[in-house]
Amino acid sequence: MRLPAPRWPGVLRRSRPAAERPVSDRPAPGHPPGRRPALRRPRLKPMKERNPVAVSLVGLLVLALIGLAAYNADSLPLIGGGTTYTADFSESAGLRDGDEVRIAGVKVGEVSGVSLDGAKVKVAFKVKDAWIGDASTAAIAIKTLLGEKYLAIDPLGSARQDPGHRIPLSRTTSPYDVTQAFEGLSNTIGEIDTAQLAKSFETISDTFKDSPPDVRTAVSGLSALSRTVSQRDTQLAQLLKGSEQLTKTLANRKSSFETLIDDGGLLLGELKQRRDAIQALLSGTRGLGTQLTGLVKDNQAQLAPTLKALGRVTDVLVKNQQGLDRTLALAGPYYRLVGNAVGNGRWFDTYICGLVPRNYLPAKSLPTTGCMPPKNGGYP
Repeated sequence: MRLPAPRWPGVLRRSRPAAERPVSDRPAPGHPPGRRPALRRPRLKPMKERNPVAVSLVGLLVLALIGLAAYNADSLPLIGGGTTYTADFSESAGLRDGDEVRIAGVKVGEVSGVSLDGAKVKVAFKVKDAWIGDASTAAIAIKTLLGEKYLAIDPLGSARQDPGHRIPLSRTTSPYDVTQAFEGLSNTIGEIDTAQLAKSFETISDTFKDSPPDVRTAVSGLSALSRTVSQRDTQLAQLLKGSEQLTKTLANRKSSFETLIDDGGLLLGELKQRRDAIQALLSGTRGLGTQLTGLVKDNQAQLAPTLKALGRVTDVLVKNQQGLDRTLALAGPYYRLVGNAVGNGRWFDTYICGLVPRNYLPAKSLPTTGCMPPKNGGYP
């Protein structure tokens, strides 16, 4: 397809004779000689005619871009949003990526990173639709008894916190971990020399044996306590070891406990919502009982003779139970035969045996057994 050359102002274009023009430049039949036919728009090349390698590469590139956008959806301006801040803590205290960020108990974001920065812990968190001031404080708080944490923000200050500047250690607080404290207590008690401790208490008791009665009694009690601890050393060690194992098990099963607690909350919420319906059901049941009681009282004169007569009928049926059983047993075959006789149409099906006398039957046609024909003057 040949496109016409552009016409520039002030430039003359010499036209060639019609005989020297190419076939494509000649006017189409039915068009005036001085007017060119309308140009057709270029047609797109079908996909099957394109280079399959190039199409595959473009498709893989598009899929990779879509996957990258889906993986970083939280960082996209329109979908994810939010502002990322950082804070310095003296220790992480069990805070992890994905933990909640709360302001006044309301979730406003989540922790996006916990990393070691020298002697400090750098915590990055993302907050959406919340104001963080330049004097705000951050604290790692305990969310559940199983050791789960969250980041609590107290928005203070007159200006907005610069995301490029960290919240310093002076405005952050780390909690005291009870689980780690119990583990440390277990290790400390395990390192105590119980025999030496008992010997020390006995020495103190001997030293204060000439003291007043009250002091001597107290020291004797300490000595008895030391002997008990010494004798129960193995049991105490097993108890502390079991407590440590229990703490670890609860920490590993915290998701199950959280699910159980959440399900219990849902159950209590559903019962609360159904409380009015249950109360109405109980009230209706109580009203029904009251109405039935009144009905019985009002109709007691009529119901009493009826119940007595029903009791007599029941007694008669019980006395004749064997006869009723026999009747029902015989009625079954009888009604079966009646059904066979009248069930084929508007007639009765029957079989009459031994109606023709013997002298009317052909020779050797008498049955040997079964229904025999009658003799002359009576039955065989």
